[in-house]
Amino acid sequence: MLSVCDAFLTFNPGTPLAVPALRGVDLDVEEGQFVTVIGTNGAGKSTLLSAIAGDVRLDKGGIYIDGQEVTNWRTEQRASMIGRVFQEPRAGTCSGLTVEENLALAASRGSRRSLRNALGRGGQRRRLADQLSRLDMGMEDRLGAMAGTLSGGQRQALSLLMATLLPMKILILDEHTAALDPGAAATVLDLSAEITGEQKLTTLMVTHSMRNSLDYGDRTIMMNGGRILLDVHGDARKGYDVPDLLDLFKKTTGTEVEDDQ
Repeated sequence: MLSVCDAFLTFNPGTPLAVPALRGVDLDVEEGQFVTVIGTNGAGKSTLLSAIAGDVRLDKGGIYIDGQEVTNWRTEQRASMIGRVFQEPRAGTCSGLTVEENLALAASRGSRRSLRNALGRGGQRRRLADQLSRLDMGMEDRLGAMAGTLSGGQRQALSLLMATLLPMKILILDEHTAALDPGAAATVLDLSAEITGEQKLTTLMVTHSMRNSLDYGDRTIMMNGGRILLDVHGDARKGYDVPDLLDLFKKTTGTEVEDDQ
C-alpha cells in the first residue's frame, strides 16, 4: 500500500552544516497496518513522515502509494490521500476560527474552499456536531467557540477528527501527544486507535515513548541515524517489552538510554 524505496535525504548538502537525515530507508506498509516509529532525536523519524507527506523532497529514492509513484508530488497533491496530525496542537487548527469553521474547512478538503461555501451546506452543522460528540469531550456544544479557547487535549482531538473527516489512505501522527499532559495524551491515543481501527487507515505514528510504541498499533520500527534498525510485528512483537527495546538499542548503536523517553 505504502512503499518507501532506498530513500536518501541530506539537509544543507555541501555545507559544514550538512545533516544526513535519511540514509537508504526501505519500508513497505500493508493497507490498514498501524506502524509505530521510535528513535532518539535526530533519528530521522519526522523526516521520514515529512517525505511521505510531501513536505520535504528526497535526494534519491521513491515513494509509492497504492502502486502509484508520488515522489515528486507536492504536499497539496497528496492531501486527498494523506491526513496528518502534528506535535503542536495549534499546528492543525486555526485559533481565530470557531470549532465549526475549522471542521467545515476540513470537510471541504480537496475542493475550492471558502468559509461561505464550507458552512453553506445543508445539514452540515448537525453532521459536524455528531462527529464531535463521538470524542466525548463536550465540544459538540461548543461549535461557536474559538479553537484557541480549547484545552490542548481538546484541540488535538479536534485536529485528529479534522484529519480523518474525509476518506483517505494514510494517516500520519507525528508525536501528536508529546505536548499534552498524561491524561489528555492517553485520551488522544485511545481516540487515535479507535478512529484508525474503524476506518481501517494505514497509519504511521512517531512516538518517543517505547511503552506507547508497543501498546498501540501492530508493528514497531526503530530508527537511528537515518536508518531503520529494527522492524518487529506479529507474534515476535507481542514478546517484546520496553527493557527489550532499550537493550536492542544499546546493542545496535552502542548507546545506552536510561529510560523510554
